[in-house]
Amino acid sequence: MPYSSKPLVITTLPLWVNGKPTPAGSRRSTDVFNPATGEVIRRAPLANQADIDKAVAAAKAAFPGWRDTPPLRRARILTRYRELMEANQKELVSLISEEHGKTLPDAAGSLQRGIEVIEFASGAPHLLKGEHAEDVGRGVDCHSLLQPLGVCAGIAPFNFPAMVPLWMFPVAIACGNTFILKPSEKVPSTALRMAELFSEAGLPDGVFNVVPGDKEAVDALLSHPDVAAISSVGSTPVAQYIYETAARHGKRVQALGGAKNHAVVMPDADLPFTADALIGAGYGSAGERCMAISAVVAVGTAGDMLIALLKERVSKLKVGPGDRDGVDMGPLITRAHRDKVKGYIDAGA
Repeated sequence: MPYSSKPLVITTLPLWVNGKPTPAGSRRSTDVFNPATGEVIRRAPLANQADIDKAVAAAKAAFPGWRDTPPLRRARILTRYRELMEANQKELVSLISEEHGKTLPDAAGSLQRGIEVIEFASGAPHLLKGEHAEDVGRGVDCHSLLQPLGVCAGIAPFNFPAMVPLWMFPVAIACGNTFILKPSEKVPSTALRMAELFSEAGLPDGVFNVVPGDKEAVDALLSHPDVAAISSVGSTPVAQYIYETAARHGKRVQALGGAKNHAVVMPDADLPFTADALIGAGYGSAGERCMAISAVVAVGTAGDMLIALLKERVSKLKVGPGDRDGVDMGPLITRAHRDKVKGYIDAGA
């Protein structure tokens, strides 16, 4: 498979348009690194306006046929897709880890969460039934129809190369829409391989397209007149930009950003258990999870003991592959922050 192993020669990945790998028209590309080694392992194309136009045209052309495909037949393809994703799970986990740097168990867990969304989307024949209510007013009945919008697009972040895209496109496609995924240019290979497997499952050409890129590709999707809806996950400033821009162009849009969480620890809490949970929540996945707990409020007498427990646990954390010297982690703050504060203290600030 073209995306499943490290090439001997650094090559530029294709786009996935109209059911097949397609060379990007853009001359721009970016290096894709293996974070564990710092090596460049491949290059990702940075799709331009023409590339986006080509992907949108393919999705638009595929929409009428896919819209008219009965939900039961769509569900059969999604079921087959889930089976292929599970059969190729080891390969996908390896790709996620290679480009993102996650440990294999972490990558496997995130992929499984995404596969569960495919399983949910396979229930489309039941989920798309709509509703009917009699006598909502005198002599008035009411019914609802669930109908696809058309071409939808997803803008995914780098922190979960499989899970976050799988939040988006299986459900949109199960509902009869066609889809364009813009994965992070830092981790493009998993998305391309998932597209290949979807095609193998029997998905018609053009229903699902993948266009790695940066802001130029994002702006092209946000302003394209044939894109009906946008979904995105990212930082708060980027989410705000995507929401405002897409809404200004008349699109339905959901933009998720800044989802960090707080924890409140009461004095009667099991503090050793709480400390272990906070370490997993704060430092798991390098703190890159949307649901990571980045702020803890300890009430009353819980504070001093909790800080001591956290300090003990954080001091044992090491970041570094294999038996190389790890980078020690300061309690509750980054090492860079700690060094900066130490510099202020040393300077008498």
